[in-house]
Amino acid sequence: MLAGPQSDECVILIKAQPHRSSQYFETVCCAGVGRDQKWRRQYPVPFRLLKDEQKFARWEWISYDFVRPKDDKRSESQKVISKSLTAKGRMKSAERADFLAPLVRGSLSEADERRESLTLIRPRSIRLEAQLKSQQELESETLKHKALADQLSLLEEDEVVEPLKPCRMQFVLHWQDQDRCSHRQECDDWETVAAFNRFDREYGESRAVSFLKEKYEDQYFKAGIVLGLSTHSRRNIENNTKNQWLLVGLIRLNETTQSSLF
Repeated sequence: MLAGPQSDECVILIKAQPHRSSQYFETVCCAGVGRDQKWRRQYPVPFRLLKDEQKFARWEWISYDFVRPKDDKRSESQKVISKSLTAKGRMKSAERADFLAPLVRGSLSEADERRESLTLIRPRSIRLEAQLKSQQELESETLKHKALADQLSLLEEDEVVEPLKPCRMQFVLHWQDQDRCSHRQECDDWETVAAFNRFDREYGESRAVSFLKEKYEDQYFKAGIVLGLSTHSRRNIENNTKNQWLLVGLIRLNETTQSSLF
């Protein structure tokens, strides 16, 4: 007998860019940490179809109902009932570092050993690269997003859903972990793309890239940054393959302020 919906809540740390899905149209993979300091992965979240009062940002507590997915063996994964999503306010900045300290790892190897499918890693070094997509890539993405928006508008009946405009930049992070292993990964963090688009509108492409590099490589790195990573839904150890880790969050986070009691 299958269990019915369950209720849960977490503070959101990860919002990946919206992706096309043949089953769910346009969805966002989100992830956060519950009050028990354990990971939760919420999917699929049709973010642009949520009501304004349901929409949430990083560091916001949300509550929701979910069922266990049939096609995802990762223990952190939850199939969210989107109409149940409720935004409940932001976590205070002063609470974040100590709350998340038990989840920060030194390397992907450590996360693999712990059999995790979501992790935070504090890097030794980072370098953000912006690669201009080809015109063919942009045209293909634009057409597919328009088709999705048309489908979403049909579902919503009286509401016209604007197509998502793809970012013309692909961001790539070059980073080194605490084991001094070097990594190169495409960045799927929605906030990074949104920041570039905002800077681009105000200052133009070249300065936007410079501002973004300064934000992450200088300001965030010196103040404290962790990388949020998730395993691929099909390429992971629960499916008897090596974990493929995806970079889905560049997160400003202080070092912990907790001191030993002994």
